[in-house]
Amino acid sequence: MRSPDVLAQPRVKPHHRTLPLRVGTRGSPLALAQTRAFQSQLSRFCPVLDALNVFEEHVITTSGDRILDKRLTDIGGKGLFSKEIHDALADRRIDFAVHSLKDLETELPPGIVLACTLKREDARDVLILGEGLERPDPAAPFASLPPGAIVGSASVRRQAQLLHARPDLVVRTIRGNVQTRLGRVKGGEFDASLLALAGLRRLGLAAEASVIIAPEIMVPAAGQGIVGVTVREDDVELCELLSGIEDPEARAVSSAERGLLAALDGSCRTPIGGYARLRDGALHLTGLVAREDGSFLIKSEISGNPREAEALGRALGEELRGHSPADIFRD
Repeated sequence: MRSPDVLAQPRVKPHHRTLPLRVGTRGSPLALAQTRAFQSQLSRFCPVLDALNVFEEHVITTSGDRILDKRLTDIGGKGLFSKEIHDALADRRIDFAVHSLKDLETELPPGIVLACTLKREDARDVLILGEGLERPDPAAPFASLPPGAIVGSASVRRQAQLLHARPDLVVRTIRGNVQTRLGRVKGGEFDASLLALAGLRRLGLAAEASVIIAPEIMVPAAGQGIVGVTVREDDVELCELLSGIEDPEARAVSSAERGLLAALDGSCRTPIGGYARLRDGALHLTGLVAREDGSFLIKSEISGNPREAEALGRALGEELRGHSPADIFRD
C-alpha cells in the first residue's frame, strides 16, 4: 500500500478536478454517522483532503426512506435505499456515495462500481426486548418471549429465522430509523424487535441490545456491518484514492456474501442470509435460504481460498438453490 503522502501528492490537487468532493448519503442518523466516519478515515489517510476542507454532504431521500408504511418486500425490495443516490452519481451531481452494504443491490447500475469496502463492524443481529421481559441466555435468545408475543421487523430474513425457532410468535412490520424502532418497543407497541448490532454501535446505542444473537442461531444479512462506497467507473482518481482505505478482509467476505446472493437471485421476498469469516487463512461462508413463515429453512457452509471468495459464494448459492423448493424463488 502506498503511503498517504505519496497518494495525496499527485491525486487530489485542486486543479485535477472540481472541488468540493460531493458525498451522497441518506439522511438517517445512522447513514450520516457512517458517512462522516468514512470522511474522517479518508482524511486521515490523505491529510490534504482535510486541509482543503473538500467534502460536501448531499443528503438524498430514497424510495425506502419515503415509504414507511409498507415492508420493503412489498414495494420493490432490492435497491430501494440506493436508486436515487446512484441516479445522482450517474448524473454527476455527486462524486461518490456511502452505503450500508446490506442495502446495496447485488448488480449495480451500468457505470457504477463498488470502489471500496470498509472494516466490518460486528455483523450480528440483536434482540430488543420491551419493558418487563427478562434478558435471556444468549444460547436461547428467544426463550424470554412469551407465547404469541408481537415482534417488530421489516426483514423477511429475520422473520423467517425467528418463526422457524418460535412459530407461535407474531411478526409485524416496523419501519423507520433505529431510534424510532427503539421508541416503538419502549412505548409498548411491540413486545420486541430485531436490529443490527453494527448500527447500534455506530450510534452509541449498543447498550439498548437485550441480547446479541450468535450467527449460528440467526445468520446475518449479506454485507451486514460493512460500509461500501460507490463511484463512477470512469472516475479513475477516486477509484485509486479509495483503494487506499479498502479493508481486504471486508472485500473478501463481502465478495463471498454478494456472490451467494447473485447465485440465488431470489426475489425481494426470499429470506436469504450470508455470513463469511476469515479464519486460519481460509474463508468460511454460511448461507441460508428459508420461507417467510419459517416452515422451510436450510443452511449450508463452504470454505476455501479467500482469493476465490466470489466463486465460493456462487458455489454455495447454487448448492442451496438446488436443495430448496422452487416456489421460494418465484416473484
